Amino acid sequence: MKTLSLGDTGSMKRMVPLLAVVLVLLGAWAAWSALRQWRESGQSTQLAATRDGIANTMSSTLAKQLAVAQKAAQAPAVVGGLQAGNFANASEGLAAAWPGSDHAEVVAADLQAMMAGLPASGYGRAGVAQTALATGKPAVVIARDGGQPKLLIAVPLADGAAVAVAAQPAKALTDVVAKANAGGGYLALKQGDATLAQAGDKGLENSSDKSSATIKGSDWTLNAFAAPVEPGPLGFGRVMSAILALLLVTGGIALLWLRRRSTKQETVVEDEGTIAPEHSDEPTVGDLAAQNETAAAEAAATKADAAKAGGPALPDPGIFRAYDIRGVVGTTLSVDVARQIGQSIGTLMHEHGLYDIVIGRDGRLSGPDLVGGLTEGLRRAGRNVISIGLAPTPLVYFGAYHLRTGCCVAVTGSHNPPDYNGFKIVVGGETLSGDTITGLYTRIAEGTLHEAEQLGRIEERDISDDYVNRIASDIRLERPLDVVVDAGNGVAGDLGPRVLEAIGANVFPLFCEIDGTFPNHHPDPSEPHNLEDLRHIVQTRKADLGVAFDGDGDRLGVITPAGHNIFPDRMLMLFAADVLERNPGAIIVYDVKCTGALAPYIMGRGGSPLMWKTGHSLIKSKMREEEAELAGEMSGHFFFMERWYGFDDGIYSAARLLEILARRSEDADAVFAEIPESISTPEIKVPVADPHAFVGKLVANGGFDGARVTTLDGVRADWSDGWGLVRASNTTPVLVLRFEANTRERLEEVQALFRSRLRAVDPALELTF
Repeated sequence: MKTLSLGDTGSMKRMVPLLAVVLVLLGAWAAWSALRQWRESGQSTQLAATRDGIANTMSSTLAKQLAVAQKAAQAPAVVGGLQAGNFANASEGLAAAWPGSDHAEVVAADLQAMMAGLPASGYGRAGVAQTALATGKPAVVIARDGGQPKLLIAVPLADGAAVAVAAQPAKALTDVVAKANAGGGYLALKQGDATLAQAGDKGLENSSDKSSATIKGSDWTLNAFAAPVEPGPLGFGRVMSAILALLLVTGGIALLWLRRRSTKQETVVEDEGTIAPEHSDEPTVGDLAAQNETAAAEAAATKADAAKAGGPALPDPGIFRAYDIRGVVGTTLSVDVARQIGQSIGTLMHEHGLYDIVIGRDGRLSGPDLVGGLTEGLRRAGRNVISIGLAPTPLVYFGAYHLRTGCCVAVTGSHNPPDYNGFKIVVGGETLSGDTITGLYTRIAEGTLHEAEQLGRIEERDISDDYVNRIASDIRLERPLDVVVDAGNGVAGDLGPRVLEAIGANVFPLFCEIDGTFPNHHPDPSEPHNLEDLRHIVQTRKADLGVAFDGDGDRLGVITPAGHNIFPDRMLMLFAADVLERNPGAIIVYDVKCTGALAPYIMGRGGSPLMWKTGHSLIKSKMREEEAELAGEMSGHFFFMERWYGFDDGIYSAARLLEILARRSEDADAVFAEIPESISTPEIKVPVADPHAFVGKLVANGGFDGARVTTLDGVRADWSDGWGLVRASNTTPVLVLRFEANTRERLEEVQALFRSRLRAVDPALELTF
C-alpha cells in the first residue's frame, strides 16, 4: 500500500503556505497580546504611583492646615476669651489668628448655640465639631458650608469644654485629584461612601483591580481603579502569550521549510489534478427566534342621590388628628361622616382651583361603604373622582402624580385594628396635617361647604401595572434574591410581591391574601412580635431576606437570614449611604425617635442630617421645604425623593433595599453588621390623660444637665454616650419614650434620670421601665 506525504499532492502543497501564513499571523497576534498586557500592567503600576503621590501631597497639605488651625486655637485672645467665658471674644480671636479661615467660631461643648442655628449654621459644622469633641483631637470633613463644598476643621479646646471650628476652601485639596492624569484608570477621593473628587474613567469603579491609600489626618481614602488587563489567546497571561507567539511563528517557518524540501517528491494526482479526499469533514449551521407586549382601558360616569333633608349630625372633632383622619367604624365613622369629609375636601380643592382627585381603599370590610360616602361628598362639591379601587396607600399617592391630579385620598386604617378606618389626604401636592386637617372639620361645623351646580364625574382606573412598570424600569437586581413577603393580610399582599418579582426577586408570599379581619397577626411591623412568623419562615427556607408591610403598605419591616429584626433607623443609614454616593451633601431628614448614631453616620459620608418632628405628613412637608433627597421615621416610613416622588412607600423602599443588597456579595447580616448599633429600647408607651400638657411641664422643669436638649417634638436629651426621649403621641393619649446608650449600664442610668424627671411632674405615674 502506497502512502501519501505532504509533498505528494499539489493541493496540499498549495495549502502549506496558507497554513504557514495563518500560524505566523496567529503568532503575531499572540505577540501583540503579550506586548499589550505588558503595557497595561505598566499603566497599573503608574496609576498606583500617581495615587501614592497624590495621597502624600494631600496628607502634607492637610497637615499644614491642621498645624495652622491648632496654632490659631491656642492664640492668647482665644484662651483669654474662654477663661472669661466670652465665646464671642474667643471667636474673634480665632478668626484673627487663622488666616484664610471662613466663619471661624468657638462654641461650648454642648453645641447648643450651633444646634439652635440649624440649618443655617450648617450640618457639616455640627458634625465635625461633634467628632472633634468625641475623639479629643482635630477633625476634618468636606461638606457644604454657605452653599459651597468647604474643608471644615474642628479643634477641641480647654480639655473638651469647647471646640473651635472654621472653614477653608476645599478646592486646593480636591483639585489635586480632579486634575490628575489617571492614565486610562480611575481615581476617586472618598469620604465614607461619598465621592469628593474624581479623575479618569468612572466606569472602572466596579473593577476588581482596586487599591487604596489613606489621607493622613482624615477619614478620606484615595481609591485607584486600574483598567483590567484583558487576557491573551486561550486566556494566557503575558508570559504564556509570548511563548505561544514564539511557537506559532516557529511552526509557520518550519512548515515553509518542509514544503520547499518536498518540492522534488512525486505526487499522486487524480483526473482533475487534486487528491481525492478519503473523508469529508464539512461543517453545518442553524437558526434563531423573537417576542411581544400588551395594554389596558377605562370606564363611564354615574350620578349621586340628593342630600337628606335636615342633613347629618356633625362628625366627632376627635377624629381629625395631627396627620390624618381616623376613627372607629360605627362609633365615630360612618357613611354620612365620610360624605361630609368628602365635601369638605372638595371645598378645599374648589378654593385652590383643583378639580380631579384619585381615591383608593385598603382591605378593611368598611372600605367600600366609606369610599361610597367620600365619593358622593366630593362629587357634590363638583370634583371629578378617579377611583382606583383596592390599593395600598403608596399606589394612591402614585396615582396623584401619574394621573396628574395632585390630589388623592387613601381610605385606610393603616396598622390599626379591623374596626378602625380613616383618610390620608393630599390636596395640591401637600399632605394635609395639623391646621389643614382641623380646617376640614371647621368647614363642616360652620356650614361653609361648597355645593356645585353640577355633580362631578366619576371614573374607574387600574394603575397597578403602571406602578409596577415604573419601579421595574428603574430597579433591576444584579443577582436574584430569595425574599419572604409578609403582608399581614393587608392590602399590599398583591402589589408588594408583584413589584419584587418584577425587579428580579424570587418571592415566597406569607399572609398575602387580603383580608380586612387580619386573621393571622396584626399588620404592624414596628411591633417585634408581629414578625415572629416571618422570622420562622425566613430561617426555615434559608431566604436572603424577609420583608413585612403594614396594613396599607406605606411602612416596612425587615428580618435578616439570621433572624435579626433591623430597626428602621439602621435601615435609613444604609439608604443614606447609597443616596449620598450619588448626591454628596444631600439633606437626610429623620424623626426624633431615631438613633443618636444616625447624624454622625450621615455627616461622615458627606451628608446633612436634619432631625424633625414625628409624623409622615410632617416629614413630607419638611422634605419639600429643605429639598431633601431622603427621609425616614422610626415607625418604618421611608421617603425617597431621589429617583421617586418623596412619599412614604414601603413597597418601593423594599425594592431599593433589595437593589442595595443584590449589589453586594455578602448576605444581609454581613451588610448590616457594618451599620452602627447601640443598645436601645423599643418604643415604650405610658398612658396619661393629657400627654401634650404633661410634656409641656417636663420641658418647663428641665433638669437634664450636661445634655444637648431638643424640644421640637417632646423632650430629647443627648449625651455623648446615650440619649432619651419623651414625646406626646398625636394619635392616642400616651407618652412615647425611647432610650439608647453605648452600654447596658449607661442605658439604665439614662432611664433612671428620665424616671426621676417624669415623676417630678406626676409622682403617681405608672412606669414600666
